[in-house]
Amino acid sequence: MTAIIYQQPKSAMQSGKAKTDVWVLEFEGSEARKPDPLMGWTGSGDTQAQVKLNFPTKEAAKAYAEKYGITARVHASPPKKLKLQAYADNFR
Repeated sequence: MTAIIYQQPKSAMQSGKAKTDVWVLEFEGSEARKPDPLMGWTGSGDTQAQVKLNFPTKEAAKAYAEKYGITARVHASPPKKLKLQAYADNFR
């Protein structure tokens, strides 16, 4: 089993920073997805791809993966830049 550990990104519909400090362990799919002949939806028989585990820190996610023998890759999130800008700059 292989998994990816990453920090939960901010939603496109979200302006605040709520729930962005959560680290997620998500399993990679072991088989290809194929279209369903009746409905046309894509899916697979791999149930591990549906599992997402949330952790408060990256170290906790790594420790869980090591404890259960899961090979995990860590994707670091880019550093957040705060751009301070005055409202008066809009009129210059």
